[in-house]
Parts: sequence; C-alpha cells; structure tokens
Amino acid sequence: MVNILIAILFCAIPAPIIFLNNRFKVVEKLGIVLVCYLIGILVGNIGILPESFSGIQTTMQDISVCLALPLILFSLDIKKALKTTKTGIKCMLLAIVSITIITFILQLIFNSNPLAPQFAGLAMGVYTGGTPNLTSIAKAIGVSGENYLIFNTYDMVISIVYMLVMLSSGKYLIKKLFRMKDFEGDKNVTVDGNECQETTSYKGMFEGKTFGKLMLALLLSAAILGVSYGVSMLFKPDSRTAITILLITTLSILCSFIKPVRNIKMTTNLGMYIIYIFCFTVATSADIRKLIHIDVTIIVYVTVAIYGTLLLHALLSKIFKIDFDTMAVTSVSAICSPPFVPAVANSLKNNAALISGITTGIIGYAIGNYLGVAIYWLYSRLPF
Repeated sequence: MVNILIAILFCAIPAPIIFLNNRFKVVEKLGIVLVCYLIGILVGNIGILPESFSGIQTTMQDISVCLALPLILFSLDIKKALKTTKTGIKCMLLAIVSITIITFILQLIFNSNPLAPQFAGLAMGVYTGGTPNLTSIAKAIGVSGENYLIFNTYDMVISIVYMLVMLSSGKYLIKKLFRMKDFEGDKNVTVDGNECQETTSYKGMFEGKTFGKLMLALLLSAAILGVSYGVSMLFKPDSRTAITILLITTLSILCSFIKPVRNIKMTTNLGMYIIYIFCFTVATSADIRKLIHIDVTIIVYVTVAIYGTLLLHALLSKIFKIDFDTMAVTSVSAICSPPFVPAVANSLKNNAALISGITTGIIGYAIGNYLGVAIYWLYSRLPF
C-alpha cells in the first residue's frame, strides 16, 4: 500500500513544478525537465524511499516512456509537414547527415569504450528529435539509468550555451564565417497557432470534452503499447525492447494519419507530462555520489556532437545554397527540439523561418527513434 501511495505521489510531482514554471522566471529558465531531475535526485538520495519501491521505479520508467511517445506523435500532421517547406526539409536532411558524420568520427575516437555505440544512438536521436526520442532510445538500446541521466544532464547544460550562441552574436559570426546567403522570401507570413502550441500550458485540459478525448487517447496509447509488446515477444529477448519502441513509434505515426486522433487537443501536453514523470522517477534512482564526479568521456562526446554538428551543418548548407535563417532554425529544431524555435525565429524577425523550424522539428520527432536505434546497431557491429 505504501509503494502504491509513493507511485501516486511520483505521478503528481510534475504538476506543482509546471505551476511554478508558469509563474516564476527562475523556474522557467531552469526548465521543467531540469527541476524534475534536481528534485528527483534529492528525493532519491535522502533515504526516504523504501528498498521495496525499486521494482516499481523501474516499471514506472518503462511504462511512462511507452505511454508518452504515442501521445506526442498523435498530433503530428506528416502530410502537411512534408508540403510546408522543401528548403527546410532539405536542410533537415543535411542536419541528419551532419550528426551522422560527427557520431562516426566520435566512434573512431572512442572506439575502445564499449558504451560509445550507445552514446552515438542517444546523440543521433536527441539531435534530430528531442528528449522524448532520447528517453525512448535509451530504453530501446539498454542505456543504464545513471548514464542516461548523466548524458541528458550534460546535454541540457551544453544546449543552453548553444542556444545563447544562436540567440546572440554567435549566429552572425557563423553567417559571416561561412558566407551564407540571406533569406529570400516573405518573412511576415502568418503562423497557425496550433503549430506553436505551448506544451507547458495545461489550461483547459480538464474541461469535459477535452479531458474525455484525452482519456481515449491515453487508452489508445496503452493499446499500442500492448500490441507492440505482444509482437515483440515473437523475437529474441535481447531485441524485444528495441522492437517494442520502434513498433510503438510506427503505430503512433500511422494513427496520426487518422484525423479524429490527430485533432485531439493537448495530447502533446499530456505526453510531455508523462515524460516529466519519467525524468523525476529516473532521477530518484541515481546515486548522487557518482553524478558529482564529471564523466569526461560523456561531456566531451556531447560537446563535440552539438558544436561539431552545428559547424558541419552550416558548411553543408553553404555548399547546397541554403540561407542562414533556414539553417539556424533547422539546427535549433534538431539539436534542441521545436519548442526552442520561436525564440530564434523571433531574433531573426522571420515568421517563415519559424514555420520551417517547427516543420523540420516535427519530422525529427517522427524519425529520431529509427535513426538512433539504427546508428547504435550499426556502430556496435563495426569491426573497429
């Protein structure tokens, strides 16, 4: 009974954090994910959790990822995304090529480290999609909770610096360094508010029709999980987790083509709430004594992955005659995910770039899991 009450409290933890995020700038600057990690590490290391709860912790981590992923993918309008911007999609392909090349170089450098293929898979997923992809891939390829937490923490810190570069004079230096051309076209196009939905706002979620449809979406997510897990049981045990995640991704994308499913409001918000539960839960499993020691390998890996990808992406965009604004928002949507795009587009005073960045970010969410698992599988089988 005690463990059930603790599990319920774990599920409720993100709610006050979201409330504080929407009220106080300091919490907003830290970010909900980081606050969930900090509080989770505190709770997990002060000795208040019973040893019998460890099994439930693991189960909550596994289920939360698998339920959140479909909810996030349901709202994707793939057809619209593919039609919106050809230049943006071309630029996104260059971003994928860039992170692939950088992870391959890093694999050559860290080939003696048996965890290098896992780092490559995580980097490939998160730097084409976002945190949901990182979380899913970590489960799919067997990354330990501790290494996941360290990788994600370093990623958040270094990504903040990257965002400061993209919001300040750094973006002009990149444009000048690679002599990239200016944006051609109308910068003042209108933007559909639904495409820029604020995922930290939960206002109206509990209204009758919205809440009822969200519960149906949650049931559909559970059904997708059940079917995916059932099919995975037909395969060898060491591949079941990866197959489950990829099946969940595929079935969720297929469901996004069903208009009534795609039009359910706030599925992304609910999915992100469940991701916050995962972040808090995995943090409670971390041993702070190990976290306070800097892991040089991971911090170097993340730093080179982010900035190496940025520079190579800019170079390739120059070669393929893509304008700087499109490259900038595509880079941000790939490395930091779509919610960060509006800030950069606003600094560029370019609404058209905003649409391009969000579109490519949507595509990144959809393909990130496939790319991450594929890169891990490939690199773990290289003869060197």
